[in-house]
Amino acid sequence: MAETERIFIAVSSNAHQLFTLLNCIGFAQNATVQITPDGIRFSVEEGRVVQGLAFLDKALFTTYTFNLPPTTANAEGDLSMEDAESDGLDYPCFVVSLSALLETLKIFGVNDSPSASASRAGSVQPSTVSASSAFNAPALLLSRSCTFQYASHGSPLGITLAETGVKTTCELTTYVPDEGEVEIPFQRDGIIMKIIMRSAWLHNAITELGSTSPSILRISASAKEEPYFTLSGSGGPFSQSSVEFSIEDTPSNGTQVDSHRKVLTNDGTSRSRATRAKLAPTVTETFLVSPPFSMGPRIKQDYRFSFIHKASRAMAAANKVSIRGDRQGVLSLQFMMEFDRNGSIVTSNSTRSGKDSPASTVSFVDFRFVPLLDEDELGGGDAMLDEMD
Repeated sequence: MAETERIFIAVSSNAHQLFTLLNCIGFAQNATVQITPDGIRFSVEEGRVVQGLAFLDKALFTTYTFNLPPTTANAEGDLSMEDAESDGLDYPCFVVSLSALLETLKIFGVNDSPSASASRAGSVQPSTVSASSAFNAPALLLSRSCTFQYASHGSPLGITLAETGVKTTCELTTYVPDEGEVEIPFQRDGIIMKIIMRSAWLHNAITELGSTSPSILRISASAKEEPYFTLSGSGGPFSQSSVEFSIEDTPSNGTQVDSHRKVLTNDGTSRSRATRAKLAPTVTETFLVSPPFSMGPRIKQDYRFSFIHKASRAMAAANKVSIRGDRQGVLSLQFMMEFDRNGSIVTSNSTRSGKDSPASTVSFVDFRFVPLLDEDELGGGDAMLDEMD
């Protein structure tokens, strides 16, 4: 079949970028794929209470060709992570094995460099050590290409990997999506909490709380009273623990610990609370909390800790995270990932030629979580979603 007759064909010069993004939502066996004029949307979910969304923007590909099927030839498609859920447009949509896709992308040794990711998230201090291996050297990454092809409705998803003269082709069987599949709704016009911070801070906090094996994570935020932003873990075999993101800086390297609370503060010079114009934790770039009158001055919401932990790969790899909550209690963790020309993650400590370097590419991964109700703590996981529907 001629290339112009195919519904979709896209070529990436760096398979590592694609693997990194898809691996962030790799907690499920299968993924629902939707091909649009502006990128490929991958969605996974578990138990109708946690959902991961990854959007592979066409900017990640050196060549991106999408021929709209006849039924949607006149439809407009300007999609992004914010509105990638198309309004009934009949773009190609199918289910593939995400685990098989990730294994295919690793054929030539592409991996998520777990040691490097752990090191990057484990400390937010500048590092002069650059980990490398035979499979993540810039020269090898630049010589590896990945091609996605989708010929027609019902066809397999074709993936071709090529590196230094060696070519591997794989065809993944596609399936019709389940009609009962429901996306977790997030009210963008009803956001009552928006906190933007470095993703490493959130990853460190979740890692610390995970050491006590909690079953429930509580998010507490207030713009008027202390503590302003706190994550607490409870319900596990050990005592309750919490991480408080503090306003005050300390001369130490960012962390104070007592027997019941871990306080994360930014490094740098000391600064008294009285000198701060806004009451917001020091580590946050944006801190907007506006609970409805019925909630009082503080937002408190509980979630399954094991579900939040499914976003840990994204927390470790991302540069920044936007923590948002709507009136229904749905939590959205949107991670921003920036890649350099070699496909490596750009962190705030990375050496760059400029702040807005044209060589870098920004992508987003979004997680959504349904909150716990009292009956959910006893095992009723679908109660909140049923109520929202």
